[in-house]
Amino acid sequence: MNIIADQNMPLVEQLFSQYGEVQLLPGRAITSADLVDTELLLVRSVTRVDRDLLEGTGVRFVGSATIGTDHIDLDYMAAAGIQFAHAPGCNAEAVVQYDLSVMSQLMPEWRVKKVGIVGCGNVGGRLFRRLCDLGVSCAVYDPLLEAGTIADLGDLEAVLACDIICLHTPLTTRGDYPSLHLFDAEVMASLKPDVLLINAGRGAVIDNQALLEAFKGGFKGQVALDVWETEPAVDRDLMAYVALATPHIAGYSLEGKIRGTELVHQAFRSWAGLAELQEGRRVSQTEPVLQVDHINQAILHSYSVVEDDQRMRSAIANMVVPVAQSFDNLRRDYPVRREFDYYAIDGNAACAEDCASLGFTIL
Repeated sequence: MNIIADQNMPLVEQLFSQYGEVQLLPGRAITSADLVDTELLLVRSVTRVDRDLLEGTGVRFVGSATIGTDHIDLDYMAAAGIQFAHAPGCNAEAVVQYDLSVMSQLMPEWRVKKVGIVGCGNVGGRLFRRLCDLGVSCAVYDPLLEAGTIADLGDLEAVLACDIICLHTPLTTRGDYPSLHLFDAEVMASLKPDVLLINAGRGAVIDNQALLEAFKGGFKGQVALDVWETEPAVDRDLMAYVALATPHIAGYSLEGKIRGTELVHQAFRSWAGLAELQEGRRVSQTEPVLQVDHINQAILHSYSVVEDDQRMRSAIANMVVPVAQSFDNLRRDYPVRREFDYYAIDGNAACAEDCASLGFTIL
């Protein structure tokens, strides 16, 4: 069996080489010509998988080690009889860590603010539960959930009135509630002047041009963008205005990426009629105990979003390398990042109980 895989999928060779020859390629560089004699295609979010890529190839199974599926033409896959699997929830913990790092950095008093969440699936739901455990007041907008499914579920206006707004909806263009440009010029104008807006979902949920025009028109809110409507060719002008800019790495924890590969691996084995495996822990457990006395310190020690912002600004400032290439290089060469449970907190620390609510290991 010939297997083509995104080079940014950890453990993909280790897990899939037993089934055939694995060839690693940059995700954006995978073409139909590469897949002529390929039966198994393994991707992440940067590869558009549709008729143009797959028609006339030998691909029978596509696995995407990602939460989202907006890069996949699901209708074509079903019509062509190509099996598809993805990894919902694989990096939800990492994205929550990203949100909390942004909050701790830009609005250190976030625990006494009201947080609005748009989209309450794997990521938004986990963020909501973590915030509720810490006593944070929340408002949630997710029109696909039935009333009463979760507490604090309401309309979009309730979220727009919040101090902090986190976007975690998939990108959709059809149906009764499309999310494309959900945050347009009108919505931007309705936000609190000191709002903190975080988009770690899909770039085009915010109309990036409308956001840029809002900034030029005097919008004073703080914005953290991990996803961009035009990525990988991010808008330098918009990046100059946002408080934190990162290259679509909110979910890029080591644990999250490994979890994604493992979930696709299990789905492939099920499709192939092979026995389910119990995946063992593939990364080391805790590092030495952190000496912290506040939850913000613990969060920022586990992951400092500012470091990613600085790396991105430095890379994009290089006028020799194209913006899109710099963006992809940052993702390809992303340093190892660990989730909360990798870090240990002394049980006697003043913030130990709060840190336990986030998943830190308490000794």
